Amino acid sequence: MNPLLQPHQLNEIKKNLPGGVVENADLSEMSRWKIGGSADCLIRPSGTEDVARLVSYLTAQDIPFIVIGSTSNLLFADEGLRIPCIQIGDKMCDFRESDDTLWGQSGIWMPFFARKAAQNGFSGIEHTAGIPGTLGGLICMNGGSQRKGIGSHIETVTAVAPDGEIKEFSREECGFAYRTSVFQENGYIITEALLRFTERRPYQEIRDEMLEILISRRKKFPQKLPNCGSTFISNPQIYVKYGPPGKVIEDLGYKGFRKGDAVVSEEHANFINNEGNAKAADVLWLIRKIRKDVENKTGFEMKAEVKFIDQFGVIKPAHLVDDHVIADS
Repeated sequence: MNPLLQPHQLNEIKKNLPGGVVENADLSEMSRWKIGGSADCLIRPSGTEDVARLVSYLTAQDIPFIVIGSTSNLLFADEGLRIPCIQIGDKMCDFRESDDTLWGQSGIWMPFFARKAAQNGFSGIEHTAGIPGTLGGLICMNGGSQRKGIGSHIETVTAVAPDGEIKEFSREECGFAYRTSVFQENGYIITEALLRFTERRPYQEIRDEMLEILISRRKKFPQKLPNCGSTFISNPQIYVKYGPPGKVIEDLGYKGFRKGDAVVSEEHANFINNEGNAKAADVLWLIRKIRKDVENKTGFEMKAEVKFIDQFGVIKPAHLVDDHVIADS
């Protein structure tokens, strides 16, 4: 067990969140990449009050912790995770509909939430139907597709401050811009949100549009092997001269290139698949090598969309990981 979390502290957390604490949790089982060691203490709260009580306690006890969602863009360290990890997931996936609003907890799976909106005739978030993540993660990133963002339909967001205080944010206070929000910097944990819809359409019409989006994604993106989606963020300057990341990487001959069981996808070169027993160090090695070769060819540096979490809970973009973490070439 993590020496930072003493037995009496662990017992106090278990007492306050019955059934919500898992010791020695296998991170590879929850990772979309199927990579990572074990987490000493994984905590799964059931609602805003749980999160507030838990964060307040950990902060008062001066215990460091991290918060994760569906892990759709995370790479866990091979060494695992020593500090407590709060996962906002399937214990926080309730939802409610009304005449023109849809409320949901932040752990709800976004494709499911989009379907519920469609079934009520709510139009506007069809573009999220194929995004593999939670409502909370999407709000934090103002995520979406087709250059649309979830923020345009947000009425309010409920979140927990680093000291455990609960606050409700209006849409304006969320600071939504293209793929950004205040939640990327302010340390608040999103726990629930209310979305308002001003446009209605027949369910079948919305459903058909969502199916087209899903079919398009399946044609473009690898689906069969574990991966974390796009590895690199598209750089507008590179895009103008050379194209999107996948094309640039493909033009360098990287499709099928591998380090251990970490392999650049043959379908889309901006994806790295786990073909069996890939290690985080192997993925990081590939990211570093690809990035260096792209810079040599284009003169531009690509930034990784993937975030790496080391065993002490430090989260950083994968391209900024220290050399000693990366496998030797």
